[in-house]
Amino acid sequence: MTNSRRLANRTVLISGASVAGPALAFWLRRYGFTPTVVELAPALRDGGYKVDLRGVAMQVVERMGMLETVRRASTAIRGGSWVAESGKPLANLGPDLIGMRAPGDDEVMRGDFARLLYDATRDGCEYLFGDTITGLHEGPDGVDVTFRHAPPRRFDLVIGADGLHSTVRRLAFGPQERYVHPLGMHAAVFTVPNHLGLDHWELLYPTPGKVVNVYATRPDTAKAQFVFPSPAVLPDRFDRAAQERILTEAFAGVGWESDALLRAMPHSPDFYFTPVSQVRMDHWSTGRIALVGDAAYSPSPLSGQGTSLALVGAYVLAGEMSAAAGDHRAAYAGYREAMREYVDVNVALGASNAAQMVAGSPRQIKMQTTMMRLVNRLPWKDLAMRPIMKPLNEAANALTLAAY
Repeated sequence: MTNSRRLANRTVLISGASVAGPALAFWLRRYGFTPTVVELAPALRDGGYKVDLRGVAMQVVERMGMLETVRRASTAIRGGSWVAESGKPLANLGPDLIGMRAPGDDEVMRGDFARLLYDATRDGCEYLFGDTITGLHEGPDGVDVTFRHAPPRRFDLVIGADGLHSTVRRLAFGPQERYVHPLGMHAAVFTVPNHLGLDHWELLYPTPGKVVNVYATRPDTAKAQFVFPSPAVLPDRFDRAAQERILTEAFAGVGWESDALLRAMPHSPDFYFTPVSQVRMDHWSTGRIALVGDAAYSPSPLSGQGTSLALVGAYVLAGEMSAAAGDHRAAYAGYREAMREYVDVNVALGASNAAQMVAGSPRQIKMQTTMMRLVNRLPWKDLAMRPIMKPLNEAANALTLAAY
């Protein structure tokens, strides 16, 4: 349903077609704007890891009318095990503990969720795949945009929803180094054959300073995820061979299934390698240009809240634009005011999780696994989990959604 009100700044270019971009396009279209989404990849990216939708993000999903669709796409992970090098389970955890989710929250594969958002917007929005923005020149009446392939066009507004390495942020706000803050860890995830026969189950193998995680939501394939200290010399982010070499060296001799997973790595169609970083900015707009999602406030992949922030940010930004009838100055100011506390709490959570997720010594690993094993067996497990879950639950619900 569109809005026939008289709107200023009706045409909006959105860079990025993962989560924040299509979600923003969904709401803008509903409010009567005309969004165009440009995406560097030649087609929708179907790969990626599992992502959580928590708290107010699930309220956004419901307001989009997509709750049942998302439920059907759920990973439906039944639980998981922390394992020793031999493969022996050290602690078996149910879905609540392994996913650290409250009732009503859910988990989907990033690629599946991106597909759902694209399917919900493809008929009402213009998508330009295989292209990227190369220049932005703002004037009094709009932004003149140049592309790598498409001819130049003018848009009323431009929104960067293009992630950690945002092109819009670089062009409009300055070099990445000003805003992207590494947390000292790297992560890699890729698809492998499900040679362990996992059935909606995941395995986590901790070693000092590193973690190997494998999970499967389909019978024939699994996802392998590695977290490890950042290398002294960082590879180019487009040099997959160098990234694979660094990952192989980092996990040489680590044991368990690491070698088998790494042997499958070169054949994976969706290898993803990234620094565990946060994006911190004092403001998310300049003139007619704004940012949303990871481009503006990435809490880091280890926060478990990146997708939720992207979804909620898109809802709030579009809602503020509607409430301001397209007046970008008022809309961007309202967006920042509404989101600031929610963003700050989740960015703080991401830094805390990064510091605690990877145990630094065998003693710490033993303490972690013992705690998980004992908590899972307690008859008052829910009560014991409350202090563990409290920071995440508070961060996931640190915003009251306006009814735009």
